[in-house]
Amino acid sequence: MLIQIDFQSEEAIYMQLRNQIIMGIALSNLQEGDTLPSVRQLAEDVGINMHTVNKAYTVLRQEGFVTIDRRRGAVVAVDEGKTRALQEIRNRLQVILAKGWCKNVSREEIHRMVDEIYDRYDNNL
Repeated sequence: MLIQIDFQSEEAIYMQLRNQIIMGIALSNLQEGDTLPSVRQLAEDVGINMHTVNKAYTVLRQEGFVTIDRRRGAVVAVDEGKTRALQEIRNRLQVILAKGWCKNVSREEIHRMVDEIYDRYDNNL
């Protein structure tokens, strides 16, 4: 698993890590049941603090992308969080679409954009 952290970014490192793992799942680089590197190993590989990796894994667990197993560590488990993910998407979309509506972005433009983004994931299956 290739993780690249932008140490100059204003985005927190644990969120960058979280986002890259989610993108890895979406792009099928990580599959249901795959074990993520140990906290210690990933921290060493990326050059960050173990607590930062632990925080990212905790957020991923809370969001339903991984489960934490005492023996195996963090395991990709996306199916368990689908209901929660749909609600989060709905909540975020409401605000994003309201912003677009205020800026006169059309429904068709939004649909094209969503289709374009979604197709990137479908093409990787």
